[in-house]
Amino acid sequence: MKAKTKSILVMGVSGSGKSHIGRQLAAAIDATFLDGDDYHSSESVAKMSRGQPLNDGDRETWLATLADLYREYQERGVSLVIGCSALKHRYRDQLRAATPRLDILYLHGDRDVLLERLERRSEHFFTGSHMLDSQLATLEVPSRDEAFRSDIRDTPRDIVSAYMEYLDTPSE
Repeated sequence: MKAKTKSILVMGVSGSGKSHIGRQLAAAIDATFLDGDDYHSSESVAKMSRGQPLNDGDRETWLATLADLYREYQERGVSLVIGCSALKHRYRDQLRAATPRLDILYLHGDRDVLLERLERRSEHFFTGSHMLDSQLATLEVPSRDEAFRSDIRDTPRDIVSAYMEYLDTPSE
């Protein structure tokens, strides 16, 4: 019997480890990993590079593109993991509408831990406490029914293992 195609969103604010965890998770379940940041428009990247937070209008086309990717991979029968902030519930709803079942892994952590991680990154357009504070203010934390939560202080291996165990648990 062929395993079901999976559509997974690894979400959280910048610095939470979406790309790192997403790549490890994708490798563990034989899925493709895509970094949502790679699909931002050049205008949005420039805006964030200047330290300006994105607004809903800036994210509209970006989220539509990510939704199309979920749809395309589902139609091809290929499992897909996307790392994307998906800060608001309606953003997650837009992604969820593209695929029959979107599983969500929410990476959460304290501001100090997130800021420390951001300050260590040298080659990323998203830097600084102002941008992090903007994301934390925008974040609509998913309910436990909506997403599996993992603390970013756990090791990536432990996060991926716990999430895979969660995926294997039948839902009622």
